[in-house]
Amino acid sequence: MDSFELNKILGALLGTCLILLSLNIAAGAIFAPHKPDKPGYDIAVVETPAGGAPAGPAEPEKPIAELLASSDVSKGENSAKKCAACHTFNKGGPNRVGPNLWGVVSRAKGTEGGFNYSAALKAKGGEWTYDDLNKFLASPKAFVQGTNMQFAGLNRASERADVINYLHTLADSPKPLPKAAEAPKQ
Repeated sequence: MDSFELNKILGALLGTCLILLSLNIAAGAIFAPHKPDKPGYDIAVVETPAGGAPAGPAEPEKPIAELLASSDVSKGENSAKKCAACHTFNKGGPNRVGPNLWGVVSRAKGTEGGFNYSAALKAKGGEWTYDDLNKFLASPKAFVQGTNMQFAGLNRASERADVINYLHTLADSPKPLPKAAEAPKQ
C-alpha cells in the first residue's frame, strides 16, 4: 500500500469524525434540555378520599378527654413503637434523635435534660397537657412551627389517644386522665 492509499483512508476517517462532531453540536443546540432551578421532581397529587368521591365536611374532633376514656394502654404501647426509632421510654433512658419520653405528661415543654430542643419548641412554653400532646401528635409541624421533629403525625384520633394514655403511665406517679364530660340527660 502506498502513501496515497493511506492518506485517503486517514482523510475518510478524519472527515467522518468531523461530520459526527458537527451533528452532535447541532443536535445539542436544537434539542437543548431544560435544566430545573432546583433539583428534584415535581409530583402533583390531588388528594381524594378512598371512595373517590369529594370530601364532605370534616367530622368534628372529639375532645381528648372523651377519646382517652375509651383508649387502650396496650394499643398505645404498640403504636408507640413508631416513636421508638427516635425516642426512649424508660426511666433515665438516653436521649436519641428525640428526647426521652418518661414523664412527658405535665413536663415543661423543651426541658428534658441533655436534649437540644428547637428554639420554636423552647419558646412555646407551658407544660405538656393531654390536649397539647393530642395536637402535637396530630401534626408536630402545625402545632410548633419550626420544630425539628420530622414525624408527619398520627392521623387517627383514637390512635393518638391510645399513645397519650400509654405516655401518661410512664411516670413515677401518673397524672390522672381527664374525665369526659357527662352526656346531657334527656
